[in-house]
Amino acid sequence: MDLKTASALRRLRLVSAPEAVSFLLLLVCSVLKRTTEFDAVPVMGMIHGLLFIGYVLFWADAWNRAKWSLKTAGWYLLMCLVPLGGFFAERRLRRDQDAAVIAARARREGVVNA
Repeated sequence: MDLKTASALRRLRLVSAPEAVSFLLLLVCSVLKRTTEFDAVPVMGMIHGLLFIGYVLFWADAWNRAKWSLKTAGWYLLMCLVPLGGFFAERRLRRDQDAAVIAARARREGVVNA
């Protein structure tokens, strides 16, 4: 992998945790709307929607650059649809991003010819 791939993975990683938090907050707001007079669903829904769209766009870019298999790409897409899934995706993306940066540095220094 190269540095552009690492950057794509980093962007996806940086949006995955906030997207997961916004999903949980939207669920809490939905419960509060039905049990109290507190109605933050429109605001939280918009925030979560924007983060979700960002996640999907960055996911597509990372899939294209990292040349993931269909199984891997599907796993990362599923993680944005499951509550708390963004946290699991973030951990795995951090490892993949670190590996991509190390490989790019090794290639640049002539250690690896791949």
